[in-house]
Amino acid sequence: MEAHEIRYALAVYRHLNFTRAAAQCFVTTPALSRGLRKLEDELDAPLFTRDTHGVRVTSFGALMRPHLEQIANGMAAARVASKQFLDTDEAPVRIGVMCTVGPARFLGFLGEFRLAHPRCQMQLADHGVDDLTEQLLSGALDLAVMAFPERADPRFTAQLLYREPFRIAVPAGHPFAERDSIPLAEAAQEPHLLRESCEYQGYWLDQVRQLGMELPVAFRSEREDWIQTMVAGGFGISFVPEFSPLMPGIQLRPFSDRTIEREVSLVHIADRPLNAAAAEFAQFAAAWTWR
Repeated sequence: MEAHEIRYALAVYRHLNFTRAAAQCFVTTPALSRGLRKLEDELDAPLFTRDTHGVRVTSFGALMRPHLEQIANGMAAARVASKQFLDTDEAPVRIGVMCTVGPARFLGFLGEFRLAHPRCQMQLADHGVDDLTEQLLSGALDLAVMAFPERADPRFTAQLLYREPFRIAVPAGHPFAERDSIPLAEAAQEPHLLRESCEYQGYWLDQVRQLGMELPVAFRSEREDWIQTMVAGGFGISFVPEFSPLMPGIQLRPFSDRTIEREVSLVHIADRPLNAAAAEFAQFAAAWTWR
């Protein structure tokens, strides 16, 4: 069963006239007739009858029409998907961004990529690490901007974008705000507002336990805005990535006795080829200077 044979049959369904159907398909009437006969031979029954009254659809032809239309629509969709996959300017790039990654460092990069590929559609989704992992594996996302607290999942290829240190977020007027840096042991004595969405949550708890202490958690939330609002309101402190967008009334201080940082990477499935636009996006990101 050939694509052009199905196209001939659908044209005859539409016009009930071989001459007009052939004209629509840009072939001669004998060529259209041969294609239809071949299709009917493969289906083992006639789709049409021709007599002095013209062309009529057989009962079998009526039964087969929706199936042939479905095949034609599927082939058309496949052609569109193929074109989008191979065409940098047409294919959408579906990008997941870890919800703890601040947008400021990406604005310049996204702007330059948009200038270079003005017709490329970028679809951004904001999720936690577990959701991003699931959507990458399912094919719902092409790429994801994320960080791994430990070694990256071997199913992924991770392209390092930049390193981001963690800081202590304190409210204005807090004693820590008057100091240049704070040791972890001292910070771990303050009421803590735990960012449940942070991929380093377990890491922080382990670091404090290694000091023989337990982090005094006053409040937990997956909402960054809730955590920051409570920090600004004086409910406690929190450990946040340096490039996070901060609410007014919050100041950041580094740790004095250690450097704790995360590697923010552009991630995709290792054994799944990227479409042309996603591949170009990854190459653009690799060449970008992430100041």
